[in-house]
Amino acid sequence: MAISAMYSAATGMDAQLISLDTIANNLANASTTGFKRSRVDFEDVYYQYLKPPGSQDANGKLTPVGVAEGLGVKVSATAVDHNQGNLLQTGMPYDVAIQGDGFFQVEDTTETLYTRAGAFSLNADGELVMQSSGRGRRLLPNITIPPDTLQVTISGNGIVEVLQPGSPNANQVGQLETARFINPQGLIQRGDNLYAISGASGAALTGAPGLEGRGTLLQGFLEASNTEPVKEIVDLIKTQRVFELNSQVVNAADQSLQLISNLRRF
Repeated sequence: MAISAMYSAATGMDAQLISLDTIANNLANASTTGFKRSRVDFEDVYYQYLKPPGSQDANGKLTPVGVAEGLGVKVSATAVDHNQGNLLQTGMPYDVAIQGDGFFQVEDTTETLYTRAGAFSLNADGELVMQSSGRGRRLLPNITIPPDTLQVTISGNGIVEVLQPGSPNANQVGQLETARFINPQGLIQRGDNLYAISGASGAALTGAPGLEGRGTLLQGFLEASNTEPVKEIVDLIKTQRVFELNSQVVNAADQSLQLISNLRRF
């Protein structure tokens, strides 16, 4: 029994280490635009039945309960929390936040990727791109801002209009589209604030913001990380305590084995 206790406690320590890594990543990205925190889910593993429920007793009756020995815990999933983060006003014309469900679409080398980070800028060709020191990925659909633009307006449904010299009225140069997914939990996290489609996420349901469940846009704002530092610290303390308890189980099992091995001396 002591050997089983040691192995069960070891699985608990391994699981809590994954939880610790997840909390550390959440806290590290507490200031990352559009970041979504992750949560670790656990599940118990295989049970060894010494006497299964429904077995016959000495009188031939079926026992209502059995005797089982659990063999520990494992991580079942690291679920991404896609709840809305706080909206922070920046006043920058190319900063856009999504109020509600949806992702911006950006063009990668061979595929379309998705993001909640709406910090955009212009490249040398005047195209809207995702801000990144590594590479500017073009926004999809592609939108080009004329070089003589005096003012840019992005409406809640994604219409992009520019005001140019000599024109009393703003001219539409394109419309932003967003994408939503049946199961956003199934998206693959790629880093750089980007997600990729997987077989679990379902296909991207693209279209104008504000329609078919997609959230509306808000120009001059960015969505902050939805990490709550106080909650993460509480989870961190809880994780530390659970890890310590499992380590104490290992020590207790070791002491039991040591006592058994010393019985011959008595």
